[in-house]
Amino acid sequence: MRIERDTMGEVKLPDGAYYGAQTQRAVENFPISGIKLPRRFIRAQGIVKLAAARANGALGLLDGKRLRAIEKAAREVIDGRHDEHFVVDIYQAGAGTSQNMNANEVIANRAIEILKGERGDYRLVNPNDHVNMAQSTNDTIPTSIYISAFEGVKERLLPALKGLSGALSSRAKEFDGIVKAGRTHLQDAVPVRLGQEFGGYAAAVKSDIARVSGASGSLLNLPIGGNALGTGINAKPGFRDNVIREIKKITGTKFKKCDNLFEGIQNVNPALELSASLRGTAITLIKIANDIRLLSSGPRTGFAEIKLPAVQPGSSIMPGKVNPVMAEMLTMTCFQVIGNDTAIAYATQASQLELNVMMPLIAYNLLFSIDILSGSVDVFTEKCVKGIEADNERCRMFADATLAMATALNPITGYSFAAEVSKEAYLTGKSVRQIVVERGILSKKEALRILDPMKLTGK
Repeated sequence: MRIERDTMGEVKLPDGAYYGAQTQRAVENFPISGIKLPRRFIRAQGIVKLAAARANGALGLLDGKRLRAIEKAAREVIDGRHDEHFVVDIYQAGAGTSQNMNANEVIANRAIEILKGERGDYRLVNPNDHVNMAQSTNDTIPTSIYISAFEGVKERLLPALKGLSGALSSRAKEFDGIVKAGRTHLQDAVPVRLGQEFGGYAAAVKSDIARVSGASGSLLNLPIGGNALGTGINAKPGFRDNVIREIKKITGTKFKKCDNLFEGIQNVNPALELSASLRGTAITLIKIANDIRLLSSGPRTGFAEIKLPAVQPGSSIMPGKVNPVMAEMLTMTCFQVIGNDTAIAYATQASQLELNVMMPLIAYNLLFSIDILSGSVDVFTEKCVKGIEADNERCRMFADATLAMATALNPITGYSFAAEVSKEAYLTGKSVRQIVVERGILSKKEALRILDPMKLTGK
């Protein structure tokens, strides 16, 4: 063990820990869940600290040796070399002060080591005075949220959604010649092509891609430089421009200054906006997954219009049973995303006066949603959608049998008489085509032409 001091007195630390006294106090104060903020967030913290050090160095506020040591240590944090030293529970001191100090202390102690000093000798590199120079928890934590969430969406979620949309579009093309019965209210409706149905799914995912992409754009507006409240206290003129420029250089992303620093620190609305778009995407995916479960239901007692890849046995007691497990997994994931969004919404509205103190919760849930959506969509695409097969004969059977085929008679007989035909077909078990031919309403040739299910599906 080693002993460090902070403003409240002495604290005992594991000798090998890069973190310091304030982090250790948080570990002791908040043994809540054992859940830590993820790798992507820690990477973003490293980016912020690296950019801030360079910005302060450019202003002559950090000497060359300290700057180079902090740069090297921050780079190692970005690369994930010290993740095990980020030990604060997500349920921690409000706003994320403990999380910010965790990063400051890890980088400071590693920089001290680089300078051949002993960990805890903050005369060489101080977590507050050097690593946290011109910063506050209140501007670095939301900035880290936005950087990590933007990169997560760009690198993982959007590619996953584009892959799903492409796979659904491929199924739509393959199934375009397959006619089936449409269903509304889970009752017979007019014919539709299976390809049209899947084309609708693909278009829905494309729409969500646009919404998520648009919402993620709000994350580009960073409140860094506002310091504690938005006044920029203790930050030298030019710091804000310098730190944004360095963040852009490190990430290769066009981050920029938020329009109003006070608003940027009072609220975490870009995270709320992105989370809402993820909730919308989850709802779309639930609909698609549920439809695929219905369309594949059976195989003998359900719709059974499509066949899903068999990936594992479906029952511990019923031999040979295979379940739509990928659709079930995706739905569960989406329920979790909706729950995360609810937590984020409550946490965002909890902003009071100059600050939102619920940011660790927002950070965790937002990044959790991005991560699980990305993973579940990738797996669903690869292990379900790409392997879906259609049962052409069964689809055609339902297309011929649907009572809503009578809809095509409306221009010929009128709605009321067409309804009688539909009712008679239902009561007798015959098709609409059979009834109109038997009644002499249409000749057999006319019935085949006018009541051709494929022709009724449009272009």
